[in-house]
Amino acid sequence: MKISGRQIRAARALLGMSSETLAKSAELGIATIRRAEAVDDAPPITPANLSAIRSALERAGIEFTNGTGQGIRLVGVTLAEAPAPKSTKAKSRR
Repeated sequence: MKISGRQIRAARALLGMSSETLAKSAELGIATIRRAEAVDDAPPITPANLSAIRSALERAGIEFTNGTGQGIRLVGVTLAEAPAPKSTKAKSRR
C-alpha cells in the first residue's frame, strides 16, 4: 500500500512526534523526512526510505488505511498512553 506525504504529516501529528524523532526512529536524515512531508501525494523519496518511515510510524502505533480514501488511525495505544495534543493557545503575559 502506498502512503502519501499528507498521511506521514498526519501520523506524526497524531503521535505528537517531532520530525527529528521520526528521522531518528527511521534511521534517516531530517531532510528526507521534510522532503517526504512537503507534498500531499506520493513523496519524492526512494521506496526504501518511504518503507523506513512507514515502519517507524507503524512501530509507534499508526495504522495506514486506504479504503475509500487515504487515512490513518492510532492502534494498540490506550488513551492514557497516547500523547497529549500540543496546545496552540498563546500564553498570556501578566
